[in-house]
Amino acid sequence: MPESPQRESPARRQRRRRTHQREDSNGELLPRSRRRRSRDQDSPPPSPTKARPRRSQHERRSSRAAESQESRTTTTGTLSTRKLAQLDKLNAKLGWESYDNVQRQQPHEEEEEPREARGVAREREHEERERDRERRREEHRERKRRRRREEDRAAAAEAEAEGSESQDLAPERRKQRREDRGRIVSGQRLERGSQAYYSEKEAYRDNVRMRGGGGSSVPSSDEDERKRIRRRNIFIGVGIFILVLVIAIPVGVTVTKKSPSSSEGSAVPAAGNSTQPANSNLDGMTESDIPSAYQGTALDPFTWYDTADFNVTFTSELVGGLPVMGLNSTWNDDTRANGNVKDLNGTWDYGTDLVRGVNLGGWLSIEPFITPSFFSGYSTHDNVIDEYTLSQTLGPTKAKSTIEQHYSSFVSEQTFADIQAAGFDHVRIPFSYWAVTTYDGDPYVPDVSWRYLLRGIEWARKHGLRVNLDLHGAPGSQNGWNHSGRQGPIAWLNGTDGTLNGNRTIAIHKQLSTFFTQPRYKNVITMYGLVNEPRMVELDETTVLTWSKNAIAAIQANGFTGIIIFGDGFMGLDKWQGQLQGMQNLLLDVHQYVIFNTEQIVLNHHDKVNFACGGWTQQALRSENTATGFGPTLCGEWSQADTDCATNLNNVGVGSRWEGTLNMVSTPGGSSDGSVLTPTCPTDNSPQCSCSNANADPSTYSQEYKDWLLMFAEAQMHSFEQGWGWFYWTWQTESATQWSYKAGMAAGIMPQLAYKRDFDCSQTIPDFASLGLPESY
Repeated sequence: MPESPQRESPARRQRRRRTHQREDSNGELLPRSRRRRSRDQDSPPPSPTKARPRRSQHERRSSRAAESQESRTTTTGTLSTRKLAQLDKLNAKLGWESYDNVQRQQPHEEEEEPREARGVAREREHEERERDRERRREEHRERKRRRRREEDRAAAAEAEAEGSESQDLAPERRKQRREDRGRIVSGQRLERGSQAYYSEKEAYRDNVRMRGGGGSSVPSSDEDERKRIRRRNIFIGVGIFILVLVIAIPVGVTVTKKSPSSSEGSAVPAAGNSTQPANSNLDGMTESDIPSAYQGTALDPFTWYDTADFNVTFTSELVGGLPVMGLNSTWNDDTRANGNVKDLNGTWDYGTDLVRGVNLGGWLSIEPFITPSFFSGYSTHDNVIDEYTLSQTLGPTKAKSTIEQHYSSFVSEQTFADIQAAGFDHVRIPFSYWAVTTYDGDPYVPDVSWRYLLRGIEWARKHGLRVNLDLHGAPGSQNGWNHSGRQGPIAWLNGTDGTLNGNRTIAIHKQLSTFFTQPRYKNVITMYGLVNEPRMVELDETTVLTWSKNAIAAIQANGFTGIIIFGDGFMGLDKWQGQLQGMQNLLLDVHQYVIFNTEQIVLNHHDKVNFACGGWTQQALRSENTATGFGPTLCGEWSQADTDCATNLNNVGVGSRWEGTLNMVSTPGGSSDGSVLTPTCPTDNSPQCSCSNANADPSTYSQEYKDWLLMFAEAQMHSFEQGWGWFYWTWQTESATQWSYKAGMAAGIMPQLAYKRDFDCSQTIPDFASLGLPESY
């Protein structure tokens, strides 16, 4: 067909384009090798003069789409003008329009030409047409692949490839390309053999889909690959997010269940899930500011988990061999706890000015019933029952990170502010010897608690609270109980290393007393404990008394002028009459509970209050009198609990006397002597003794039970104030409400102000059973 300046109609060009694309797509259906074999089998090609029925021009146009070997369509895109001209001349020479008429009008004309010449000419023309057709096919396939890679730039690519073709057809061509890409013909192509799948009469079927390794017309372009990767990454991201939620939500619920109630404030599980403090006071500093010899040591503030309210300016200064790290060079003692007491600058007149204080138990000396979350994740076979085995199981690195997070979060400055607001004037801070030093074989976290002890003292000063320092755990364990650090045999002043551990403890006191006789501590550290609860009923009494005299002398020799406290050793207050006489500023410490022996735990509610008012009042008065007792006496621990039901109270995993599940045989250092396997409560287990109510959330307590708990607490306060006063055990717990003053205030079962109470022992004690309070809890 000769070139013409007249542009062919858009409709005709569109039909030509669709027919050409379908022809090309069907050409791709067979593998390249099969297409080659098909062409070989078709040679020589059918003669163009072969007789055929006469058809109209419209019929010939309609059928050309299926005549894949004789298509008149011209290629679009990259075909050169020269090739197009050659093809048009060839078509004109062949006379496509008049082809059929020539055949019918002169059926024997070809016989006039020499048969051999005609064959050579046809062969040459056919070969040329085949070469041109194959080039067009290859160029079209290449153009098709290029269009797939440039899908996002389809309009521009078409304009560049097709030259002068009208842009009005671009949307239609994009639509056609989308249809072509969606066609997957493996199934029906196989059924139809070499016949073209698509035709003008057969609509595109969207229900044909690729399976497995079947052929596909889906583009394999880079852009589609990027889209596929993006979709895959989106699906993976969504999947990971959902997985995180699936894991995090149950864990969060579990942590919430283990966390203390809102009344328990800042107590956190031992897993160490708290967010690390900001430590903004390290801003502007670098590790190079720390001398290289001290980098990475306990003196390096960059190793501290929490630096809030610490002086992070490096210092290697020691007093008594103990670092002053974190302390400011100035302090202020012009503070008071409340309007009923004196400023820290004033002199507390012990014996006249009553002590109303609270313990910070479970903070620097871990105690299983105060923070059961440290132990709840272990089984009985793990044997994690105290701070020794906990630290040993965690290992040095994890023990440090886990336990220091507890030091940081369990007690904060707000803790001291709340204690002051509750009407207290003193705070007892238990700590253990590994705050000062450790020995070969010790798994305890060394040095770290010392820094938190110093910060706690400064917070106490800020809120006008005087401090009672209490060495709660001594080398070797002074009582074999878990709150000494190690449950089991007593190796303090007892056994092979008893003397060694006693001497170690005195050496620690020499360091501590040297440090705390600095002028900055004179007004705030006014009470100093030798050792908490030495178990003198298991130790040699004379040995303990001798050790106590030596320790007191060492402390006072270093210039400490405050009150030195020693424990009654569970011998009974009356046995201390005449002991440790002739020494100044000594105070006998007694711990009073009604739940750790079967004679008292079986008392009903009325009798427990009556015992507090009668029995403990009389004991205090006798002990205060040197004719019948030691002299100055104070109750350093007590609680309002009327059962021993709190989790881990008696030991980790050990039950209670109340329910008759206290089996001490399997515990380290235990024996059948300590076991109570019969329920022990006022009802003699009829009705059944149950811990469910004692351990329940206080919001479920009956009003009668709340009234009794408040009266029992106030009765004990009245009784202990017949001596020098008292320290409640303890300020907060994770879950044991009847051992937490903070939780008790929130529940309405503790006085809102420690010095302001509604009940004293001069009042009548009601019969709570007649008021409807069951005696089984």
